[in-house]
Amino acid sequence: MKVLLYFENQKALRQSGIGRALVHQKKALELAGVDYTLNFEDNDYDVVHINTLFFDSYKKLKKCKKKGLKVIVHGHSTVEDFKYSFRVWRLIAPIYNHLILRMYKKADVIITPTEYSKSLIEAYKGVNCPVYAISNGIMLDDYKYDEKMALKFDDYFKFDKNKKIVICAGLYFERKGIRDFFEIARQMPDVQFIWFGYLKPIYTQLKILKAIKHRPENVLMPGYVDIEVLRGAFMRADAFLFLSHEENEGIAVLEALASKLPVIVRDIGVFKGWLNDKVNVLKGNTIEDFKANLEYVFNNDMTEIVENAYKVVEERNLTDIGNKIKAVYESVYEEQKKC
Repeated sequence: MKVLLYFENQKALRQSGIGRALVHQKKALELAGVDYTLNFEDNDYDVVHINTLFFDSYKKLKKCKKKGLKVIVHGHSTVEDFKYSFRVWRLIAPIYNHLILRMYKKADVIITPTEYSKSLIEAYKGVNCPVYAISNGIMLDDYKYDEKMALKFDDYFKFDKNKKIVICAGLYFERKGIRDFFEIARQMPDVQFIWFGYLKPIYTQLKILKAIKHRPENVLMPGYVDIEVLRGAFMRADAFLFLSHEENEGIAVLEALASKLPVIVRDIGVFKGWLNDKVNVLKGNTIEDFKANLEYVFNNDMTEIVENAYKVVEERNLTDIGNKIKAVYESVYEEQKKC
């Protein structure tokens, strides 16, 4: 059995969550011993797994179905997580939603990262195929503490070793909670806040560009940095503050948990059932909640919470994820042979 992993416009998506999901999928399939190709023109694959939802992806889906191939569509995106994202998202949303729904309606199987995103997709009118919740997964060895990486982070930014550091990673979306991140930083001037990630100004909402321009002095925005510097940030920081209002999983959260970095998240649907307040993360809803959570992290022993958090990501290691995806492939392949 050979699988086509199809990602439209891989170069443009490389630094996005979907781009990182491709890296994880490839590694997971290699660990599970699944033969795959990224080239649609190979024509010797038995199962098709499409990860993007744009125009060319839909054309590829239709071509594959005409050949009699079953098509798996990956539910990285939902109608809900497009809100409060790009500039003029309200105007684009009807087109975007149409693209998503026509892919999901034509799929033979959908894989999506969490039970939460599974429930959203299953509720869309016209989606009648099986939907499986399988995490994007994490390569645990990449996030083991490495003093050299932590030192590389300190050398890169020239921070005082006693400085309290709070980090986040994501695109410049209002949905990601970037304005709340700035407000918390404004009220905690003795703490260094860092937002990793970037979005071209042409795609960024004007109010977000204004907020970035007027952000407090203790917020650093280095954009995309070398992966070793970023991993060093996860190892050196005191807390990961993730204020997103809507997610389908949050790969950056998995990375922080795997790094044994205390994680603070907004109390939203996607985290229910696997991230629990004061058990493996801290949760909040307001600026005051998040400030109190940060003070708690700074002044208390977080060992038990981060060890509990690590157990969560252990269950999402790429070896197990690869085996789960492989099982879906095999099921689809067997169904296909009956046709």
